Amino acid sequence: MSRVGKQPVKVPSGVKVEIKKTAIKAEGPKGVLEQPFPADMKVNFDKDAGEIHVVRPTDSNRHRALHGLTQRLVDNAVVGVSAGFQKKLQIVGIGYNAKIQGKEVVLSVGFANQVHMPIPAGLSVETPVPTQVIVSGCDKQKVGQFAAEIRKIRPPEPYKGKGIRYDGEHVRRKAGKAFAGSGQ
Repeated sequence: MSRVGKQPVKVPSGVKVEIKKTAIKAEGPKGVLEQPFPADMKVNFDKDAGEIHVVRPTDSNRHRALHGLTQRLVDNAVVGVSAGFQKKLQIVGIGYNAKIQGKEVVLSVGFANQVHMPIPAGLSVETPVPTQVIVSGCDKQKVGQFAAEIRKIRPPEPYKGKGIRYDGEHVRRKAGKAFAGSGQ
């Protein structure tokens, strides 16, 4: 039995769950999400206990693989509409910064021109300080994807550490070239 798949998904108060044949619709204070799941898996909602259980039909390799995946997808939908998800990005470098202009993020990260990125629907982006970007929303996949796209513009480089990194990310630093005249 899958350790992840057999764990029940707790549904907090204030979240409405509707289970269809191949999708789950969760509605809460942070928004509404409809998460599809594989048709082979069976998802049961126990209203009295406030839990969702994922059951696999057989012990085949395919069903065992989908068991944990389905449980995580359902859990992410429930947590997303109740608490939401967020990713924090740090911008490191002299003159590097970010700001919000209308419905886009404007990044100044050492290029000749500023980089303009439109904010996807369903996400909110804020910059409490010019060197920090916080992406938040109820869909974990969208939050992570947009944060990865921002980071991809200028990933941290290993010599000075300049670039855009996730909050708490460790960047391995390399030593620069040795002094040229020391070997003679």
